[in-house]
Amino acid sequence: MPKGETRHGRQSKSSTAPARAPAGGRRVPPPVEPAAQRLPRPEAQPHEATPRPPRATAMRLAAEVERLERELAAARTQMAALEARADVDPLTDVLNLRGFQRELKRSLAYVKRYGPSAALLYLDLDGFKAINDRHGHAAGDAVLKAVAMVINRHVRASDLVARLGGDEFAVLLWNIGEADARKKALTIEAAVARTTATHAGTTLSTGASAGAALLLPLDNPADVIERADRAMYERKAARKPVIGSQ
Repeated sequence: MPKGETRHGRQSKSSTAPARAPAGGRRVPPPVEPAAQRLPRPEAQPHEATPRPPRATAMRLAAEVERLERELAAARTQMAALEARADVDPLTDVLNLRGFQRELKRSLAYVKRYGPSAALLYLDLDGFKAINDRHGHAAGDAVLKAVAMVINRHVRASDLVARLGGDEFAVLLWNIGEADARKKALTIEAAVARTTATHAGTTLSTGASAGAALLLPLDNPADVIERADRAMYERKAARKPVIGSQ
């Protein structure tokens, strides 16, 4: 059997002859890259340091930053003051309805968690509409201011006074039982009855009917307001002969 052939007459893979070198024993040089592709590499540029601003410019910028920081702090202080005043009645300088609702929610949450005693007084002025009708709204405003001042004088610093709108006021009393809350309501009624206001040379006075209700752990704001409001109307009905004589 000839050399390089298999038994079946085919060449085996191992018998493949290696490729011959070119004539003369010289290697074929690699293909030459076209001239258009042989672009020179850009030389590395030396690092250039950022020039520092002159001292006068730096000082001017620092002063400007300091001025802006002062203005920002003043604006934040003004915003905080405006936000606080948003919960205050501008006429009487006590809490308005929004502020009262926020404080009542907080108070109920505190009572529910820690169990202290607290009460809500609900006051409605007697004969106030007649003052407005007879003497005008400016006279009514003078009476409202006087009433708010006298209520504030008869409560503690920990208590809260609010004007709910019109001639209605509310007082949140802390660490007080039901009997003492009713006594406080009577005390405020008597104080309001003694209060006078002067407008355009006329001395004005009014009365008040006050109802009291304790804050209970399971109350929501509507519950305690409804009880205090009902107690106030019961008190107004009981005082009807007095109101009619005013």
